[in-house]
This record gives sequence, structure tokens and C-alpha cells, in this order.
Amino acid sequence: MTAIPRRPLLLGLLLLVTAVPYVVAANTSTAIEVWKGPNCGCCKDWIRHLEASGFTVKTFDTGNSDIRTKLGMPIRFGSCHTAKVGNYAIEGHVPARDIQRLLKERPDAIGLAVPAMPLGSPGMDGPEYQSRKDPFDVFLVKKDNQAIVFQSYR
Repeated sequence: MTAIPRRPLLLGLLLLVTAVPYVVAANTSTAIEVWKGPNCGCCKDWIRHLEASGFTVKTFDTGNSDIRTKLGMPIRFGSCHTAKVGNYAIEGHVPARDIQRLLKERPDAIGLAVPAMPLGSPGMDGPEYQSRKDPFDVFLVKKDNQAIVFQSYR
């Protein structure tokens, strides 16, 4: 039996060990649960936006009022759908990149909200809106129910 030279073997093992975390990370996605009405088109568009950004979405077509209350999101930040990702509530048409930032920074908060349904936000940006865009803010809703601007879109 022929012995394998140590140096190429060690280099091969080193490459394998350093590559595995990247391969695993590329194949993982973040789970998010979304509560919405059964016929809401903009909610479905927002869900497609999340999936295109790497989220795995589980949908409940039961409305979102009860879950919004359960997650502690104040009604003044209300919109047509509510989501839960990790320990955070996501209310309305929050861009996926802001959810990803929230999960990276992990602030002590209830979650993120885009109140109402601003045109141009994810899910409210389809052809039926004719490229119209309203400025909007993504709010970080704190546990005392106060909010600060997390990200502005102008």
C-alpha cells in the first residue's frame, strides 16, 4: 500500500475544514411565520420577497389581529400581516434586509414595523402600483412600546 504524502493530505484537510462552514451557511435559511388574511395579494407579494431573500416562510391564513396582540405589537403600528422570526414580531411591509439586520444586531425590542401599507415597500411595489413610491420608515418597536426609526426609505 502506498503512503499518501503528509503535506498534500494536511492541505486538503485544511481546505475541507475551512470550506464546510461556508457550504453549510449557504444552504441554511431563516424560518419566519406569517399571519395574514386568506385573500391578501400584497401579503403574498411580501412573502415572495422574503423567500427571494433566503427566508423559509410558513403562512397562516387566519388574519393577524390575535397574533399581533400575542406578540405585543401595539395596534398603532398595525398593517395587513404580522410575522414572527426568532423572538421578534414583524409588522407590515418590512424589507427583508432590515429583518436580517435585526437578527444580526439582536436589540432588546418587540420587533420591527412598517405601519399601514406604503407604496413602494416590499409587497406594495407590483406593476399595479405603476412604480409609485411613498417615503416610509421602518420602526424598531421597543419593549416599552416606544419606537425609533430603524431605517428610512426616501
